Amino acid sequence: MEKQSLRKAYGEALVEEGKTNKDIVALEADLGKSTMSCLFKDAYPDRFFEMGIAEQNMASTAAGLALAGKTPFISTFAVFVSGRAYDQIRCSIAIPNANVKICGSSCGLSDFGDGKTHQSIEDGNILKTIPHMTVLNPVDAVEVKKMVKAMIKHEGPVYIRINRNDLPVYTSAEGEYEIGKMHRIKEGKDVVIFATGAMVWKSMEAAEILAKDGISAEVVNVSTIKPLKKEEVLKYTAGKKAIVTAEEATKIGGLGGAIAGLLMGEVNLPFEQIGIDDEFGTSAHSYEELLVKYKLTEKDIAGAAKKALKK
Repeated sequence: MEKQSLRKAYGEALVEEGKTNKDIVALEADLGKSTMSCLFKDAYPDRFFEMGIAEQNMASTAAGLALAGKTPFISTFAVFVSGRAYDQIRCSIAIPNANVKICGSSCGLSDFGDGKTHQSIEDGNILKTIPHMTVLNPVDAVEVKKMVKAMIKHEGPVYIRINRNDLPVYTSAEGEYEIGKMHRIKEGKDVVIFATGAMVWKSMEAAEILAKDGISAEVVNVSTIKPLKKEEVLKYTAGKKAIVTAEEATKIGGLGGAIAGLLMGEVNLPFEQIGIDDEFGTSAHSYEELLVKYKLTEKDIAGAAKKALKK
């Protein structure tokens, strides 16, 4: 399938929305060429603020700009924004419900060459615990562009996770993104796979493996991590024999646990979770190498589905 850059899509979306919305401003922490906020800088230099390697100051400044009526987008690596700037995001942005949009780029294991200090497997899990915070995890470049529009329309803080690598496109260009809504990528009757981010791609490949064994798998794109709506989950579990969740993040406090919590007392089905155990990332020669190491491949997802169906 065609693959596109989510980072480039993010930068292009900011530029496009900035044409008509003069209140949009962008702040960067010395990583504009990686996050692609540099595209906004080139288009609107008077609305771009280079904050240097100072994520805490960037978050606090963005809060002030929001209180002054602007719509600030702050961008840096996911590991830095969720770690270094947590207190400022919590106290200066979330508590006053400031209209700040936060981009955590190179999320998950996607920065494969830089090891555990740069691979952010916990960022979304951390930030979703903060009241008022909406957390998005797009599947592809098309969904990124739709999400940016939805982020601007949404009043309050929003966090978007951006994968560093080019990913296959599954999202239709038609329609708008609705925060909280899940999207069926593939229909199936035996097992439902709730996947998010890059794991949608791997879940689609897993569905092909399962089909060869006569197992019909439904793949659902969960691109809104918070709010996670019970009615959406129940809609896709109806009539299924088993459930699998797949996320490129730590299992602790992740999507799998959140879905299991929503289903408690509602649905009694075998359940398997694909995600990263209680450990950090590591350096590798390729992204795929890390997906194999942390058991996030299509074979692992297919194996989890088979295991659940045997219970």
